[in-house]
Amino acid sequence: MPAEWEEHEATWLGWPHNLSDWPGRFAPIPWVYGEIVRKLAEAERVRILVPSRAHEGKARRLLERVGAALERVEFFRIPNDRGWTRDFGPICVRREHPKPEVAVARFRFNGWAKYPNHRLDAKIPSAVAADLKLPLTQVRCNEKPVVLEGGAIEINGSGTLITTEECLLDAETQVRNPGFSKKDYESVFSEFLGIRNVIWLGAGIDGDDTHGHVDDICRFVNRTTVVACVEENRSDINHKRLRANLERLKHARLEDNSKLQVVPIPMPGRIDFEDLRLPASYVNFLITNGCVLVPTFNDPNDYKALGILSELFKGREVIGIHAVDLIWGLGTLHCLSHEIPA
Repeated sequence: MPAEWEEHEATWLGWPHNLSDWPGRFAPIPWVYGEIVRKLAEAERVRILVPSRAHEGKARRLLERVGAALERVEFFRIPNDRGWTRDFGPICVRREHPKPEVAVARFRFNGWAKYPNHRLDAKIPSAVAADLKLPLTQVRCNEKPVVLEGGAIEINGSGTLITTEECLLDAETQVRNPGFSKKDYESVFSEFLGIRNVIWLGAGIDGDDTHGHVDDICRFVNRTTVVACVEENRSDINHKRLRANLERLKHARLEDNSKLQVVPIPMPGRIDFEDLRLPASYVNFLITNGCVLVPTFNDPNDYKALGILSELFKGREVIGIHAVDLIWGLGTLHCLSHEIPA
């Protein structure tokens, strides 16, 4: 599985249409998507899932108004439930021999083991593989299909993968693969994603509807370096969780047994809406061929996070995208997108 900073053929988005994803606050969401597409299309091709011709028409009109380069945007009319493309979209692998080839590793999607409206989303990888004429491999272990979301794993493209025990090993809450052990997952990652080394973190952040996705707490920025979230407020539940993960990362090794380089990055201040804490995080950024799009939250730490990432992504422009409206849907830029490698 290639790293996200390697060249993309395109990035997928699912155009927003499910009002329940942002209850009571849907109106600004298509405009935020418009800004995301505008920036993406400056760097690479954008492929957008839409459930119907009518939705495509609305999206085209909005993208014209925001000045997006529509000649670099393709629409695919494929019925879908929701817009969280990172988790149900095609996880791609690549090989160089006997000839360069990209294929889809077909994991199963079950709505984060929580939501019933996932059956159309679960068909997306197969539909995309058929439309793009990509080989498709069904991922199975002990004769059973394996459930995995894209946001549950973070990889460096050279054989190391990071994930969390909370997401993949919890036996009581949002159970993806009942009875699976670390050994089972590591075997699957090895066989289907080319992974030789797995770094297991503990818990994700408070308010995370996915029950521990790694793309809200730790991300690779190059083969040997990660940014890891830290919470300075000792009274915040995330302080202890993220400190424990930071300690694991400081002692972690890469696939060649070299030391992992760890750069702390702050969390934004707590964001609540009504009685719900929202999983705001700067590491839910999206790497494109030409830039890095980073969620911002009208918070003093926005500037610190953008500065840290600008230093790490020397060859790419780091751009903040206002995500206070997006996060009401319990995810931001990385959750909404999925790259197809060149």
